Amino acid sequence: MSKESAGTVTGRLNVFKTYKLYVGGKFPRSESGRVYEVTDSKGTWLANAPQSSRKDARDAVVAARKAFGGWSGATAYNRGQILYRVAEMLEGRREQFVREVAEAEGLSKAKAAAVVDAAVDRWVWYAGWTDKIAQIAGGANPVAGPFFNLSTPEPSGVVAVLAPRESSFLGLVSVIAPVIATGNTAVVVASETSPLPALSLGEVLATSDLPGGVVNILSGRTAEIATPLAAHQDVNGIDLTGADETLAKELEIAAADNLKRVRRPRPQDTTEWTADPGTHRLTAFLETKTVWHPTGSLGASGSAY
Repeated sequence: MSKESAGTVTGRLNVFKTYKLYVGGKFPRSESGRVYEVTDSKGTWLANAPQSSRKDARDAVVAARKAFGGWSGATAYNRGQILYRVAEMLEGRREQFVREVAEAEGLSKAKAAAVVDAAVDRWVWYAGWTDKIAQIAGGANPVAGPFFNLSTPEPSGVVAVLAPRESSFLGLVSVIAPVIATGNTAVVVASETSPLPALSLGEVLATSDLPGGVVNILSGRTAEIATPLAAHQDVNGIDLTGADETLAKELEIAAADNLKRVRRPRPQDTTEWTADPGTHRLTAFLETKTVWHPTGSLGASGSAY
């Protein structure tokens, strides 16, 4: 009796993963049909990633705008619950991300595991901020008159995010989570050289409770995708973390056309992803709405409401 007939398989074909974009809660290929090779730190081929086009970028903005009303209108507590659910899903796929981060960043398995654990913890941290950020970014303002003067933070809208080039997962989570925690929707341009963890994150988001379109993930040439996003009239903000100095300047000029909020890359963005993130990313894409409300005229007793 042969080994095959006895039920023992002597060899099998490798099942390579097909990576796709994540747009509007679905997994399309690039409309251009293009792909590009992704390699590890030693030049070994890992996969072919979709090479997004300008049309893909525009489609992602449409999906993000469509999702904005429902996401920004949800209670902060509900957004926190959904973000925590994403962290649960990331924890369940920990081994996959450890492998992908190790290959993408040339790390040992132990160091990659530490990065993934930090990324999951970072996601939980931002989930906890959803119903607290209004307490530090808003407040009651003293005025000289019979008025209440209240300032409250509100999301800007659709935010384009250029993910960091080197930190393919911890940096990625650190730029996406604060944008959506505060009620914005995001179009994310993954690291050009290490896009695979970002594309796998799309699979996690799709199987969590996050509504389709809240996060849209594109891979490809950063400059090619970011240029139409910076000039897009329906994009309200752009995070330039993943852009080099020259590209960042060009995108900032393009973004001025419709007065987008622009977050320029900072030196520590590439070196200090494990540091305390603070709240600066949470407030980067918030608008402040101030409301005046009369307290009523004073009565004979000297007080009234």
